[in-house]
Amino acid sequence: MSTMNTERVLEVRHYTDRLFSFKTTRDPAFRFLNGQFTMIGLEVDGKPLLRAYSMASSNYEDNLEFFSIKVADGPLTSRLQNIRVGDHVLVGRKPVGTLIQDSLLPGRTLYLCATGTGLAPFLSVIKDPEAYERYENVVLVHGTRFIAEQAYDDFITRVLPQDEFIGEMVRAKLRYYPTVTREPYVHNGRITALLESGQLPADLGLPPLNRDSDRVMICGSPVFLKDLVAMLHQRGFEEGANNRPGHFVVEKAFVEK
Repeated sequence: MSTMNTERVLEVRHYTDRLFSFKTTRDPAFRFLNGQFTMIGLEVDGKPLLRAYSMASSNYEDNLEFFSIKVADGPLTSRLQNIRVGDHVLVGRKPVGTLIQDSLLPGRTLYLCATGTGLAPFLSVIKDPEAYERYENVVLVHGTRFIAEQAYDDFITRVLPQDEFIGEMVRAKLRYYPTVTREPYVHNGRITALLESGQLPADLGLPPLNRDSDRVMICGSPVFLKDLVAMLHQRGFEEGANNRPGHFVVEKAFVEK
């Protein structure tokens, strides 16, 4: 499997019966841009069983981190959720993806909008000094059904702001907006509804979403992607790509299996 590296599992953390994360070693030759994904998986019956996963770690960290759902009958995640420290996973050598800085036109505020494990690439982006250098505000929006699914809340609110490398930029520019739909929380409601109504930017002291100043990265469930893209199109936003920057970008390789 010349296209894959074999990495050793260093840490596994289970958040709920549906969510877990894990860290692995990182081949020194593996290079990626913050926000990209690669194929990862396990060897099953002598063959690689792979799915697309975004790196939740930044491109300057020594290890790799991934955030995953658990699917009882999922071909890969039914097995992957049982990995332990010391086990081995396959990591593709070719990172790809649209959630990179050069796919967007210059702007003032960067919205990172995620549902569920779609948060993973944005955990990489919010550790990226370039994001803070390009924008006056970096807004991380994470929508889940339940509070327990806000798996990285403590890292985002307590750990990252104290980071010796980018903590000062995080404290100055990162705005975190977690929202839950099925139980009372600091914010409630679907991301699309909160943006459509203007409540989300207003809660952060920002103006309504505007294509002239705002840029949006999107990763999450297929329904969420469809609804938010439709809303952005209605407001005149144009989708960007690696070779043609735009007002927003979407990651379509969301892991559900």
